[in-house]
Amino acid sequence: MVTILDTTKEAPKRVRHPEKAHRPDTEIKRKPEWIRVKAPTSKGYLDTRKIVKDNNLVTVCEEAGCPNIGECWDKKHATFMIMGEICTRACAFCNVITGRPNALDPQEPTNVARAVAEMGLNHVVITSVDRDDLADGGAQHFVDVIRAIRAATPATTIEILTPDFLRKPGALEAVVAAKPDVFNHNLETVPSNYLTVRPGARYFHSIRLLQRVKELDPTMFTKSGIMVGLGETRNEVLQLMDDLRVADVDFLTIGQYLQPTRKHHEVMDFVTPEQFKSYETTAYSKGFLMVSASPLTRSSHHAGDDFARLRAARDAKMAVAAG
Repeated sequence: MVTILDTTKEAPKRVRHPEKAHRPDTEIKRKPEWIRVKAPTSKGYLDTRKIVKDNNLVTVCEEAGCPNIGECWDKKHATFMIMGEICTRACAFCNVITGRPNALDPQEPTNVARAVAEMGLNHVVITSVDRDDLADGGAQHFVDVIRAIRAATPATTIEILTPDFLRKPGALEAVVAAKPDVFNHNLETVPSNYLTVRPGARYFHSIRLLQRVKELDPTMFTKSGIMVGLGETRNEVLQLMDDLRVADVDFLTIGQYLQPTRKHHEVMDFVTPEQFKSYETTAYSKGFLMVSASPLTRSSHHAGDDFARLRAARDAKMAVAAG
């Protein structure tokens, strides 16, 4: 009798969040009715998915597990995540892979521009992982992507959602000089949560970054977003709004935090639609040109329609000021 030993071993599965692997599990609370969404199955969704894959691109829609992916991709709206899928930060809320990133893909700007053209986008959102390993934090890559899109589809308006470029002198200035239409940088949460939720970032650095954009180019729209349900108080959210208005930020988004896995920060509270409406009303009273506040609001959800409304709101404000 011959015994055959199978010595073939499967490649070890990559741990998506090695820094969270040994944390105790936290409870994943049942979502209320107002947050549940249908699984994506439409033809539009599948067509968008094919364009993304054919151009070897990464989207934050997939990597962050966005609940709006079915709706957005059905309409051929996608947020491209440049500089790879591996982030150098380890935020407690985020489902993007943590680790040592790969080298930048020099073809990525061309591939993004091609996908934007194929999808016929009037407005595109470009975000990225944090790249603390790069001398400029990836600023030049943002510039290259913006320029490639401008060359391929000049009429497309461009919104960027950037990392904080912490300790990267000159990085912000280079990106602003490339003239995106909207500069978005998310605060994510109130300052008291930073040590546990966003430990690699600094709240007042992010506020200053947004303020600096306006100093460099007063005509550029600025935008920031937060999640609620992370244990913040209402007064902390209102103070954050004031901080953003001091920095002259135009557009605020507020959405419900949803826990990706048991190893991530737990949801402390599901904020009701009525509470979101109250935040929206208060934010408008503080002077924001645009506010999007709802359980399923995300930074790039309805970004194209919101940009049109943002521009109209500024035109109306300027017309009133002119008398």
